[in-house]
This record gives sequence, C-alpha cells and structure tokens, in this order.
Amino acid sequence: MKEEFRSRVYTDRPDYADFDAPAKFTAIQSIIAKRLREHPNAIGSYSGGSDSDIMIDLIERTRKLFNLPPVKYAFFNTGLEMQATKNHVMEVAEKYGVEIEEFRPKTNIVQATRKYGVPFVSKIMSAGLSGWQKKNVPLSIAQEYDQAEDKQAKRAELKERYPNCEGTINFLCCCNSAGEPRPNIQLVINSSKYMRDFIEEYPPDFQISADCCVHCKKNVAHKIQKDYEMVITGERRDEGGMRSVPRKDNTALCFAETSSGQYRLRPLYYVSDKDKEWYKNYYGIRYSDAYEVYGLTRTGCCGCPISYKAVDDLELIRPYEPNVVKAAWNIFGKSYEYRKKYNEYKQERMAQEKETAANVEGQMRLEDFM
Repeated sequence: MKEEFRSRVYTDRPDYADFDAPAKFTAIQSIIAKRLREHPNAIGSYSGGSDSDIMIDLIERTRKLFNLPPVKYAFFNTGLEMQATKNHVMEVAEKYGVEIEEFRPKTNIVQATRKYGVPFVSKIMSAGLSGWQKKNVPLSIAQEYDQAEDKQAKRAELKERYPNCEGTINFLCCCNSAGEPRPNIQLVINSSKYMRDFIEEYPPDFQISADCCVHCKKNVAHKIQKDYEMVITGERRDEGGMRSVPRKDNTALCFAETSSGQYRLRPLYYVSDKDKEWYKNYYGIRYSDAYEVYGLTRTGCCGCPISYKAVDDLELIRPYEPNVVKAAWNIFGKSYEYRKKYNEYKQERMAQEKETAANVEGQMRLEDFM
C-alpha cells in the first residue's frame, strides 16, 4: 500500500477540531477572547462571503460577552466585485454597529492580469506553471526523472543543469528537493490528474499566474494590516488549496506568530461546512444575495478561474448582474476556455484507461482452454 503524505495541518490537530458544532464554537469563542485580550490592537479581514459572515458574528458575540475592545474590519475591493457583495458589506456593518472600511488596489484586476497573467485551476498550479513559463525549463525533465534508477542523483543533476529553478523542478518532477517522489501532495503538477501530459500536448497560449491576487488583495492587505498587532481572517482548512498547506512561519494553523512578529488568528480554521451550516441556522445568519438569491455556494474573487465552478457561477450571476459577468469573461476568458479543454482531455484519458483495463480483464487466458 502506498504511503500517503499529509501536511501537518491535518496531522497536528487541536482537540476541539473534532468537537461537535456547539462545543467547537464555544471553544473558538474562548480562543478569540484570549487572543483579543492579549492583542487588542486587531484588524479583521471581511470579504462579504459566508466564512466572513460566520467570523464577524463570532467575534462580535465574543466581544460583547467578554466586554472586549472593538475590532477594526477591512474589505478589500479588487475592482471586480458583485453589487450583492458591496451591498452586503454595508448591511453587515450596520447590523453589528462596526466600521468595515473599503480599500482598493493601485493595480486593479484588469491591469494585474494583463501584466502578470491569469490564474488557472488553483493558486498552487498557477504558481507552478508561471515558474515553468518564466524559467523555460523543459517538461522532458519529468521523463528523465521518472526513468532514472537513482532519482536523488538525477534530481541533483537537474539542479546543476537548471540553477535557481528548485521549485519548478520539484513541481514538474513531482518530487522534493532531496529527489524523493512526492506524487500525492498539492505542490506538484500532477496533483491535477494528467496535467503534465495535457500541458505538453496543448501548451497554453497565454500567461498563467496567480499574482493578480498578490497585487489586488495581498499587497493592499499587508499595507493596511502592518500597523496592527493581530490580523484576523476567516480562512478554513477545509477550503483546500494554499489554506491547507503549511508555510514556514506556521501561519496555516489557527493562531501563530508570523516571521514579522505580527500575530495571525484564524478562528474558523477547523470549522467544517457542516459546522457552518449549524451556526448559520442556529443564529439565523443571513448571507449576501449572492448566496441567498443568486444561488452561489461560495464567492471569493468574482469569476476567479481557480474555482472549478467559475463559469457555472457566472451564469447564476448573469440575470442579476450581467455587466459583472461580461467583465469576468473579458478578464479570465482564456483560462475558462483552457480549463474546459483540460477537463475534456482528462475525461477522455480516464475513459481510455477504463476501456484498456476492461479489455485486459476480458482477455482469454490459456487456462480457459485447458
């Protein structure tokens, strides 16, 4: 049986992560109260999405329960936001009697994607493919690595041949820097089935990158948050992607001190979809119209191609906000079309493999004639 490698955000779990919803949220309130007492100069990142709605309700209930000082909230507008989201931000601020200040980037989403590239499949995949495009490392190194008897020696040789390309080599070869195969982790190209073969057969004709997120949200957030002792976000591990991958400063966990000396609190980090549903129903939380009227199950950055449902979600939005849908297609259209092609390629390959396996199983054996 193959060993499965799992990051420490799955293996290093606090006890409360396995509590039922009522007990889990009580534990989370205790954590929020403790950390706000220790670090009252705090800012919360509010997106207008469902996770943010649960987070702000938890924080405000906890503040009132323990008589804690107010928390500043920030909404980062990328330049491509649904009106439903912008309306909801104002409604939530009024509901809780808090300030949710809106911040916009100097480089908006249109400018960022034109300059840096468009996301594809996931932030991890986008970063890996962006590195491959920039560094011009051939896909053939993967075959070299796969066929090598001494994979550690081959990995070392590839490092010498392609200096300053460590991440790209690991990404393409599905290994780590020591040359050990790591096919089951998210940081490699084949974390998306057949992706390496697909890219080789159908090279992208557009620039891939998730840096639009860096320039439209992260850089803006860092600039605003730097004057606060603690930053609070609604990230959840179960969302997957980068949120389930530990970073060097341990910021993937519920509470940690970052390398800059700032503190990060992610109160919902171990909250599941089922937990969220319980909380919403128990406390009567109303999400934005994007959920309650349009029928979306998550929002995030509107139209972002890292969502496998991006195109379907845009069709749900279209009757209410057609201009937003038109803008999303103008910005991300090439990625939508390329993902459709990848999905078709993947389905075809899977069908071929299934047919081959069935033919092998159905072959007559010599014993059948004896």
